[in-house]
Amino acid sequence: MASNSISQTASMATEICTQIASIFSKPTHPYPDPLNILVTELSSVASRKGRVFLYGVGREGLMLKALCMRLFHLGLSAHLVFDMTTPPIAANDLLIASAGPGGFSTVDALCAVARSHGGRVLLLTAQPVTGSCVKYADAVAYVAAQTMADDKDAEGDVKSRPLLPMGSVYEGALFVLFEMVVYKLGETLGESSDAVRSRHTNLE
Repeated sequence: MASNSISQTASMATEICTQIASIFSKPTHPYPDPLNILVTELSSVASRKGRVFLYGVGREGLMLKALCMRLFHLGLSAHLVFDMTTPPIAANDLLIASAGPGGFSTVDALCAVARSHGGRVLLLTAQPVTGSCVKYADAVAYVAAQTMADDKDAEGDVKSRPLLPMGSVYEGALFVLFEMVVYKLGETLGESSDAVRSRHTNLE
């Protein structure tokens, strides 16, 4: 009985990982590869000693919080929008915002504010053509995954119960993408594992 349970768990885990991995084999043209654009933008802001601001709603926001933590570990000045210690955005700074379905009123507004103060905006989205946030973006990272913008069939009904519902594929893809970004960015910035580890909090 226990072996059957383990087998089922492993099978589900494999299916989830396969679904997420398949996202990265989809073409993104005319948009650049999301890994490359993220590493390029982050390397650039680091070289000009700018700050990085991050924002996303819901589970997308949780993925960006995880990225923010690792960017700090890599030695960047990284801040979550709406934290009490978040400084004002200015020229030389970068806002990384996520709007998987293409637009949210909060993301639209924050991107507009960042642009009005001279900040650069990098938008992560699965809807780069129809999304409302794209008009504020200096750069777009197209993550070609299902979100709540396209989880229904042609009749407008929610698709039969999937293993990864609503925007879970997009959110899972963000986690994987960000792990790749952290690895490549660390390489680009010349940050050793010891240096990264030394910035981890000891107040635990």
